[in-house]
Amino acid sequence: MTNLSNSVQLIGNLGADPEVKVFDNGSTLCKLSLAVNEYFKDSNGISQKRTNWMRVAAWGKTAEHMVSILNKGNRVAINGKLVNRSYEDKEGRKRYATEVYANQFINLTPATQKDNLPF
Repeated sequence: MTNLSNSVQLIGNLGADPEVKVFDNGSTLCKLSLAVNEYFKDSNGISQKRTNWMRVAAWGKTAEHMVSILNKGNRVAINGKLVNRSYEDKEGRKRYATEVYANQFINLTPATQKDNLPF
């Protein structure tokens, strides 16, 4: 059960094409914006839908595979972990971000020309 201590599983749709960055040391970073819908009934019993936008990042081979097969609108299952980080913005203020670091994904959108295998 120790692997469950920081485990996230999400299913959602990409809000934009994956962003990729290749660093000087050769490592690859892929960033995604994932829309995850939540359905519930409000206090009046009326069905509601809430969309939560998740920041997803992946490194290495997982990032390379994401960039090669995912596009805006694709439905994707993500398995990963939550990571908190801090950075300074352009004005020098400290900012905080929570992201999902993906270590596996499955493209749930029906395949056309590319394989739809988990990575």
